[in-house]
Amino acid sequence: MSELSPKEIGQRLKAFRLGSKYSTEEIASKIGISRAALYRYEKGDPPKLETLESIAELFGVSLPSLMGVGVEYISSAISFFERMRQNEAESEQLSVMFGLVSYLLTTDEFDEYLEISIKEGLPEELQDDADTLRHISDIMAVLSERKKGYEQRRPSMVNLASATNLEQFLRSGFVGTFDLPEDELQKRREVARREVENVINLLEEQPIGVQIGLLVDSVPSTHFQIFRQSERSTLCLSPYKLCHFPNVRLGVGMLTSAPEALELHQSMISELWGPALKGRRAADYLRKMIEDCK
Repeated sequence: MSELSPKEIGQRLKAFRLGSKYSTEEIASKIGISRAALYRYEKGDPPKLETLESIAELFGVSLPSLMGVGVEYISSAISFFERMRQNEAESEQLSVMFGLVSYLLTTDEFDEYLEISIKEGLPEELQDDADTLRHISDIMAVLSERKKGYEQRRPSMVNLASATNLEQFLRSGFVGTFDLPEDELQKRREVARREVENVINLLEEQPIGVQIGLLVDSVPSTHFQIFRQSERSTLCLSPYKLCHFPNVRLGVGMLTSAPEALELHQSMISELWGPALKGRRAADYLRKMIEDCK
């Protein structure tokens, strides 16, 4: 599949539109096309180069990022998660590294408290800001679509999780701020415990196509995912955090299909997968962790 395929340009166009501050009507008006034409471009009709240049300028992204040439830089969480959704929808295998566990494997309760934690972690001046709250709602909608897409297609997954991050999650609870009463903090710790118990269940049941390894040593702080598709692979580096003290407001995500980047990150996966705890050993380790954190 060519990097410059109209279909992929359309996917990027949709992702950047979702993350922009403009409505579809405003975008079409500002670049001098109809709304119908904009939707056609998103579905894969090839736009003229000058139209792409106008769109890139309006969205504040480079033309190479919009076209998928080289490295794709994304500074909007909505756009970033939409690009992840698009890649997941065409992937045969996902390699997910670090953090707690892949967001795609979390429970419905996780989504509920993720949204709560994002909102309670906002600066005071944004707590009741309509645009900010709408932005969070849009992020949660895209995340929900990612999870639904995974449930429908079930691509195979290799997931390396960090024991250190899981322990921090248990001790702090699923929170977005330190300023919570003790009874609420205890409730959030119980939410975190149930989520770690979900990981234990996955380790013991070993659903078809899901492999989870638990890293008990220090791990890189970078979260990344590799999407393996029939004709290409894509590396995604995430600045966002979807767990305790979540961050979906600040950061620049990156996607690339550069062979060197893919090879280096795949080598890291291979190096860390061997010594990682798996199956019952990993489950027993997490059970002891839960007991130690009580």
